[in-house]
Amino acid sequence: MTQSLQTRVTSEEISSLVDGLNFAQKVERSLRLIREAHEEYGERLVVANSLGKDSVAVWHLARRVSPDIRGFIVTTRFKPPETVEFMKKEVARYPELRVYRSDEPIPDRLYETDPDRCCDILKVRPTRRAIEEMNVACWVTGLRCTEGRTRTEFQEIEERDEGLIKLNPILIWHEREVWQYLALNQVPVNPLYAQGYRSLGCAPCTRITGGDERAGRWMGTSKCGGECGIHTRPLKGDRQT
Repeated sequence: MTQSLQTRVTSEEISSLVDGLNFAQKVERSLRLIREAHEEYGERLVVANSLGKDSVAVWHLARRVSPDIRGFIVTTRFKPPETVEFMKKEVARYPELRVYRSDEPIPDRLYETDPDRCCDILKVRPTRRAIEEMNVACWVTGLRCTEGRTRTEFQEIEERDEGLIKLNPILIWHEREVWQYLALNQVPVNPLYAQGYRSLGCAPCTRITGGDERAGRWMGTSKCGGECGIHTRPLKGDRQT
């Protein structure tokens, strides 16, 4: 998969696939990507589940490929109570999900003074630990190129760290198609969406707002609408920079 499919995908215009494929074709493409990766990596293929709509859609897709696929959740001390409760229900429903978090002390209101450092400590480092402890060779995410300005340059198959494949099987899905899939398959979702949120994160750094899906993330900071770092920082090994 790493060689043949990556060559084929990167030679295409991702933007043309976004509107060039219909919903059913996108679902089949996503299933094929996960299936081929699972055939290659077996139990070393692991799904990263953020508990957002995209992640639970990918988790459902992955379980259609194999109910034995494992996953991990990275949580933080700042997650809203609704997300924490939803996480407990998901872990009870799917014991294949492991939860990681950092209890490292941080300065008060670090999310305001240095949000990049806050995300690095609370999100990136636990993700690195999950990948190491679970012996991950291919991690699967719910990232989509239609979500916001920082997500337009990603590919369906990436190798940002040597020896670690990152699979983004719903990269070309629209937001409405995610909700269509969840509704058709009756997949439970985080109750915060019913309040008007479109992208979910830590409570101090997430707002209900207009604009693109991620416009409410880190509002009022240099990270506004940006990334926590797990999709942009090195993840292989215990790197502190």
